[in-house]
Amino acid sequence: MISPSKLLKENRWTQVVVLLLLLLLLGLAGVPGYLTGKWQWKQPAPVTNIQKLIQIHQTGLSLPGWQTAEQGQQQVGEQKWSLQVIKKADSQTQALLLLFPQRSPKDKPQAEWSQISGWGRLRWGKWDIAQERSAEFTVKPARELGNQAETRVEARFFRASTQQNTFAVLQWYAFPNGGNPSSLHWFLGDQLAQWRQHRTPWVSVSILIPIEPLGKVETVWPLAQSLGQTVQATLMAGPLENS
Repeated sequence: MISPSKLLKENRWTQVVVLLLLLLLLGLAGVPGYLTGKWQWKQPAPVTNIQKLIQIHQTGLSLPGWQTAEQGQQQVGEQKWSLQVIKKADSQTQALLLLFPQRSPKDKPQAEWSQISGWGRLRWGKWDIAQERSAEFTVKPARELGNQAETRVEARFFRASTQQNTFAVLQWYAFPNGGNPSSLHWFLGDQLAQWRQHRTPWVSVSILIPIEPLGKVETVWPLAQSLGQTVQATLMAGPLENS
């Protein structure tokens, strides 16, 4: 049996190690700022193509193979998102595309998925989530990039039931080199980018595909995957290009 005094010593050593690691990370993050005289937390590096990101609010995205039936700004929580009603070309298939892009160097992704849930409850009376799972898809590089590896995206995929409609929902943060539903993933990538005097811009993406009441989301996964790939590829070729 481990004595309380020994356990206390082990806990103290663990705390010391964690503290030293945090100090090391802070020191590494501060070296570029110290050498240049520009501290990152006071003067963040600029975000490339920030104007293109901001433009998403006004025009949304033009997606190959899809037509925009309607587009406008929608109040979601404390922020305004771009909301598009899109229709697949030569088909009756429709979907809702909600986009919230980074708008300044100080913006960071946070609470977007909670905001969407609150918006859904406000708009349709309820927003009950079920059948949630992690989803993955890849995006092929543009032809001019040659043999560059495919871009991998992780996302949330679930069913959202409301009083009027049921949706299959796909959500993730889009980056220049992939995507992930976790804001922590962006934070780590942005810290590494700032070390090289760059940034990792982002766009919050929520795709809502109508399905039959209380239906199974897996029945529309091929459509959700294809649309997710189109959105990610369009962002990487436009607002997130060369960022």
